[in-house]
Amino acid sequence: MSSATRQTAGERRETVLAAALRAFARGGLHGTSTEEIAEAAGISQPYLFRLFGTKKKLFLATIERCMDDTLELFRQAAGEQRGEEALEAMGKAYVAMVTTDRTRLLAQMEGYAACDDPEVRDAMRAGYGKLHLFVETVSGLDQTAVASWFAGGMLLNVAAAMDLWNSREPWARRLLEGAIGTEAFAAAGGESQ
Repeated sequence: MSSATRQTAGERRETVLAAALRAFARGGLHGTSTEEIAEAAGISQPYLFRLFGTKKKLFLATIERCMDDTLELFRQAAGEQRGEEALEAMGKAYVAMVTTDRTRLLAQMEGYAACDDPEVRDAMRAGYGKLHLFVETVSGLDQTAVASWFAGGMLLNVAAAMDLWNSREPWARRLLEGAIGTEAFAAAGGESQ
């Protein structure tokens, strides 16, 4: 006799958020069906709506989680470090994240793409604002240095979205090596030429 363990509502919510992250990363807010998410989470569509209310509320919860996870990644990477050392550690952690599992990154990009919706825009601004405040506080650097660091991160987002890490195009390698350095590119598993 099999004894399947029933999930609590909180555990089921986490399962749905994980399934939604993967689905929204592929199809975005408008291109993803709640039916697809419910099936991937192993629940009924009515139960999905009972947990989150609407597809947009599920999307918001997903991108908020995505931004919170990125903030936690930065916190863990920085640890007790401050200044340039903290920026370098957070940058390395971010490179590792975008090169090993693009799901969170692609979900984040779908959040940016859906910013024509005021609620999504507010959620993305709030999440990005938390990231900025943390980086600014931990680094202690001026606004130009912090803005430059975020600009480099957005370049990495675009590169990862296009999967340039595995591109054989010489320009892609030069761009990435210019962004993070030759050694960091190789350590991140960049395609060798």
